[in-house]
Amino acid sequence: MDDDNGTSGTEFILLGFSHLGSYKLSLFWGVLFVYLVTLLGNSLIITLTLLDSALSTPMYFFLRHLSMIEILYTTTIVPRMLSDLLSSHPVISHASCFTQMYFFILFGIAECCLLTAMAYDRFAAICRPLHYATLMNRQVCVGMVGASYLMGITSGTTDALLIFTLPFHGSNIVHHFYCDNLPVLRLASADTFWGEVGNFAITLLFIITPFALILFSYVRILITILGVASAQGRQKVFSTCSSHLMVVILFFGTGTIVYTKPRGNVPQDMDQIFSLFYTVVTPMFNPFIYTLRNKEVMGALRRKITKHL
Repeated sequence: MDDDNGTSGTEFILLGFSHLGSYKLSLFWGVLFVYLVTLLGNSLIITLTLLDSALSTPMYFFLRHLSMIEILYTTTIVPRMLSDLLSSHPVISHASCFTQMYFFILFGIAECCLLTAMAYDRFAAICRPLHYATLMNRQVCVGMVGASYLMGITSGTTDALLIFTLPFHGSNIVHHFYCDNLPVLRLASADTFWGEVGNFAITLLFIITPFALILFSYVRILITILGVASAQGRQKVFSTCSSHLMVVILFFGTGTIVYTKPRGNVPQDMDQIFSLFYTVVTPMFNPFIYTLRNKEVMGALRRKITKHL
């Protein structure tokens, strides 16, 4: 049976940026460019950390998995978004919406946990240098990465199931460019209490708590840095940590605004701009931040280029 807007009850309409009219084509080319740069840049980091023995430390092990997550994370959103920007009727089935939401939460939460692990790695290297080899051995690193993916899988499964076990009999217009949990949850025709509880729990456990732990780690690192006697020592530590801290601020800053703001306090257009930033733009910045500001990665890149030339 069809709904009033002419689409079946098994589909959603992703309203997204349909209000842009003729400007949608400009947004299409912009997003496509950013997506290709994201794929190339993160693939380069994965390749360098696999092939160069100098990049075999825990920090680059985490960085390789971060780049893998960034590719999968953006691929969950961008191809569908590009297709919708060229469509006059961007419709997505409930099954496809569930799948997109599941993988978006999975990779988003995995990235939050992985960034926390990277902060702990920097904390151990700078504040516990004598115990670093024990604290960050191979088994610990693999366990941290595995736990990050496991937390993502658990969160994605729980939140997506809490939402999609609800009936959807009313409006099917999602005011977003992808199947984010809150915009879809608001369309449910039943009580959304448990869905909202699940979303709050995930936000608290995997966005606010990791962000707080990362900030605590960097406060301890800063205290340690101030105790370093030489200016050269401070500069070296700052250069080591600044790249990771920039990524954390970009990712958690925009994500925190979207998922912790009171409902209705931010216009929907502004909400989508913040979402566009942390789902599409931020993953493009990571390769530039970690390569242009990292002498070891730049050195590995120069060695590979020289070897092939």
